[in-house]
Amino acid sequence: MQNRLTIKDIARLSGVGKSTVSRVLNNESGVSDRTRERVEEVMNQHGFSPSRSARAMRGQSDKVVAIIVTRLDSLSENLAVQTMLPVFYEQGYDPIMMESQFSPEKVEEHLGMLKRRNIDGVVLFGFTGVSETMLANWQSSLVMVARDAKGFASVCYDDKGAINILMQRLYDQGHRHISYLGVPHSDVTTGKRRHDAYLAFCKKHKLNPVAALPGLAMKQGFEYASKVMTPDTTALLCATDTLALGASKYFQQERMDNVQLASVGNTPLMKFLHPEIITVDPGYADAGRQAAEQLIGQVTGRAEPRQIIIPANLI
Repeated sequence: MQNRLTIKDIARLSGVGKSTVSRVLNNESGVSDRTRERVEEVMNQHGFSPSRSARAMRGQSDKVVAIIVTRLDSLSENLAVQTMLPVFYEQGYDPIMMESQFSPEKVEEHLGMLKRRNIDGVVLFGFTGVSETMLANWQSSLVMVARDAKGFASVCYDDKGAINILMQRLYDQGHRHISYLGVPHSDVTTGKRRHDAYLAFCKKHKLNPVAALPGLAMKQGFEYASKVMTPDTTALLCATDTLALGASKYFQQERMDNVQLASVGNTPLMKFLHPEIITVDPGYADAGRQAAEQLIGQVTGRAEPRQIIIPANLI
């Protein structure tokens, strides 16, 4: 009967609730020694063996790592995760996925739980608000993606370089009135660094900057495109593909086909829907692969924490 019984079956045979069986499996408190022995005896009698994924979720697999993304529906983070997974699988690690929803409190909660369950290491997609203090117990077994933190390993994108590449291409094409849609400066990388790079290029080349920083959502790109369009605007640079998709929808609705769009991302959806948009690939796939390799190097003692910058490439 090995692997055929469920937690519900074990609970019924042991005369306890499913939550009690779960606590026994997780080695959590709140279960008397007598009850724990009875549940374990039933599991042993019936050859109960939790699935590999279940063991990984409890940190009881031999080699387990966690990947904490900001959003499960993030196009850019999914591209990075897709290249992480094969690296982990090849080295015998079981990855588990978690979501922070841009909440420092959730990150702290996740890291606390992972530490209690002896997870080998963590790849964390960072964001403003994640502090070195909350990462203190993970210095040798954590790699942050998209943000850096002093003393910790990180894999970051060249935000300034990505914007400079796009602005130079638009400038070389003859555009002199280039507007910008971005993210608030509370987001240091996608927000402040990319906007600062746009402003610096405009200043260097004596261009008049016209910008709005609504946020990351596609809807914000759609709603704010009109706010940065002047009678002279010939190009619109977006800090992310998501904003560019929203702006493109606005241009279609208004039948504006004379504005050149450019964006940072080069995601598959953008390439499929709008191959005419000039895009820069920040290196999401390369970042995922390097983050996984760096983490494995750290947890096996073959590598020290270091900061890695992924170069951007014009597509």
